[in-house]
Parts: sequence; C-alpha cells; structure tokens
Amino acid sequence: MAFDDFVAETPDNFEQKCLCVLVLDVSGSMTGERIKELNRGLDEFHRQVRNDEIASQRLEVCIIAFNSNISCIQEPALIDKFVMPILKARGTTKLVDAVRAGIDKTEARKRWYKETGQSYYRPFVILITDGTPDSDQDVDGLSMEVNEGVNDKRFMFFPIGVQDANLGVLKEIAHPSTPPMMLKGLNFIAFFQWLSNSIGIITKSNEGDKVNFPDASGWGQMEI
Repeated sequence: MAFDDFVAETPDNFEQKCLCVLVLDVSGSMTGERIKELNRGLDEFHRQVRNDEIASQRLEVCIIAFNSNISCIQEPALIDKFVMPILKARGTTKLVDAVRAGIDKTEARKRWYKETGQSYYRPFVILITDGTPDSDQDVDGLSMEVNEGVNDKRFMFFPIGVQDANLGVLKEIAHPSTPPMMLKGLNFIAFFQWLSNSIGIITKSNEGDKVNFPDASGWGQMEI
C-alpha cells in the first residue's frame, strides 16, 4: 500500500480513532540487547492495548522502521488486526526522512477518517532512536515541519532517546511542549507501559479535553 492509499479500505468500526505512528530506529547501532528489548516492549504494548476494551477499538497503530531505508512495516490498524513484527537492526540512520514519512502517513490517514465519516483524536507521532541522523538529513527543515504541525494541532510529536542518542538533535527537532525523553537504560517495556496507559486515558476522553499524562514523562497536561 502506498503511503497515501487507503481508498480500498473500509472501517472496522466507527469509534473515534486514536492513531499512533511509531517511527523506530532499526539501524546498526540498535543491534544486540537494544533491538531485543525494543521487540519485547512492542509485544507488551500490543498485549496491554488488546486487553483494554475501549482502547482496542479506538487505537490504530502504524509502524515505520528506518535504517538506510524507510519502510512502513505495519499500516494503520486496530491492535487485534495484526501481530507485532519482529524488528532486525542493520544499516545507517535516515531519521529525518522517516519522521517525515510518519507525518505524511498521519495526514493520509486523517483524510481517510474524514472520507469515511470517522472522528479522531489528534494523532501521536513517536520517534524512538539511539543514534545521530545521517549527514544528508535535513534536521533544520524537520524541526520547522514538526513545530508547524504541532502548533497547528495536526499531530503530537514525542521524541524518545535510547542510550547514546544525540540529545542535541532531538531537542532541535522537538516541539517545546514535548521535549525529548531519555529512556532509562533499555527499559522499553516501562516506556510502552506508559504509552498504553496514556492511550487508555485519551481513548476514554473527549476531543478537546485536557488530560494529564502519567508521571515520569515530564510532559504534563495536554489538550487532545
């Protein structure tokens, strides 16, 4: 499926949708324990959301993996419609191109929601990386794009740094409302537990509500 092609798809239900686009670093620096723990965290996230009666009918997950290439390895779908892919690490770090692909996917999915009469919450775009973007990546341009999108309330952007991540780059990309959060060690499971709890809060709220994210993120209250 092309990045903007949902024409042939029909909705599974007409619950208000919450789209979460995970932009995941699978470059060579993520080999070993990092990619192993990331896979474990994704499985735990899948399990927790699947067991939440409301979130499982409202949350759509999309996964974009990046290294030397950008791949949408999971098109937006409800959590019970797919099995989490097993990620493998290799290659370099096309971080900027990947986040842009995630934003493009978000805009395409919102158009499909509108065309099919589905209401939706403001989508999440979540970047998880342990590295520095390749030298050809336009970090300044992405920073402008992220800030414009967040200011216009088109999506929310959450940058997550793994050990050795370039915090300076993440700060440059991030919107001031959601500065980078550094993962504690390789505890992906704790992060995805936080994410599933946050999703649970949002999917039980109404559009325009201000919700308090669970402790530990430092992101506080945010309008959805």
